[in-house]
Amino acid sequence: MGLAGRVPVDLNREKGNYPLNAKPSHFSSLDSILHKVLHEEPLARQEVLHLLAPKKQEEQEGIYEVARRLRDRYFGNKVFLYGFVYFSTWCRNHCTFCFYRAPNVLCERYRKTDEEILDAVTRLAESGVHLLDMTMGEDPACYNREDDFKRLLNLIKKAKKETGLPMMVSWGVVPDSVLERLPAAGADWFACYQETHNPELFRKLRLDQDYQRRLDIKTRAKKLGMLIEEGILSGVGESLEDVVDSIEAMKAMEAHQVRVMNFIPQKGTPLADYPSPHPEQESRMIAILRLLLPHRLIPASLDVYGIDGLRDKLRAGANVVTSLILPSSELRGVAQSTLGICEGLRSAKAVTPVLTELGLRRATLEEYISWVEHEKEQLTKDSSKRERSSQTIAAR
Repeated sequence: MGLAGRVPVDLNREKGNYPLNAKPSHFSSLDSILHKVLHEEPLARQEVLHLLAPKKQEEQEGIYEVARRLRDRYFGNKVFLYGFVYFSTWCRNHCTFCFYRAPNVLCERYRKTDEEILDAVTRLAESGVHLLDMTMGEDPACYNREDDFKRLLNLIKKAKKETGLPMMVSWGVVPDSVLERLPAAGADWFACYQETHNPELFRKLRLDQDYQRRLDIKTRAKKLGMLIEEGILSGVGESLEDVVDSIEAMKAMEAHQVRVMNFIPQKGTPLADYPSPHPEQESRMIAILRLLLPHRLIPASLDVYGIDGLRDKLRAGANVVTSLILPSSELRGVAQSTLGICEGLRSAKAVTPVLTELGLRRATLEEYISWVEHEKEQLTKDSSKRERSSQTIAAR
């Protein structure tokens, strides 16, 4: 029996679900580590492990406070909002954790027409989001016939022209010829989550997929001038050492947006009975990302615990709210495909009071576009520096 038919054998119930009362190692006191963090001094690996290990509540609150201070240092009280347009739920892959894996007959499949997609993005733009996240599975309709990507590239152009918003593309490991055309089509961001940076665990989560190719496509996207987002899945059998490896990988690739989402069991998948971690685990991870990557965007997704989980993630240092979906769009989410959508709880309007309650505010569109343009300009400068350095070395 192949892995596609059963739970990966190494995904045990202890690893990846870090108990809330676990005892951290005492390489250094928490106070001294947080002092270094506030001064943005590099941490030893053991100090990062110390931060990751669960703490007493008062210690954890101290970590959250420092995370908020670092967020304020780089972003003030601004929070960015992302509209989510999951326009095709068809996928050729067999990921063990995903509701929309190819063999799952229990999920709702759809492919939205261009008219439906453009209507959704227009109304999302009018609702006050700062970015449109254009997402699909690795839809066989495109991946088996590369010409079908032409339609999607034209769709990005139309959506960009219609709304004027920055665009994120999350279409999986697209062919190189498609990746190269994304910037001209209007894509500002390229997202392609690794889920884990442990290759062995990756093979058990993303069956029959190439770990290195998925990792490398983000580097190629950066070289083409796109900002990149990287993400990890929490509670799927990873160790704390694996988490440190992932954070180091995200730091090394200089991802502009880094995210973590708790695993949610999905019916009809090999991991349907695998336990989900405690909700606080996601907030703790968000805080650690903020401590170690203070100047990056870190999302709080409504796709896992909905509006009820938003406060804790923002208190942990998140500065982006993702997966906003309007109730009349007939679109779905991923981890919790319908949570809060029909009730209007995944809209900018619903999120704004939560921000106000926490002393935060919805950023202006101009502020978000300014941030994106600054980061893209930095990409160009970095590329020019590397090219000059290469020319100097070649001339020696």
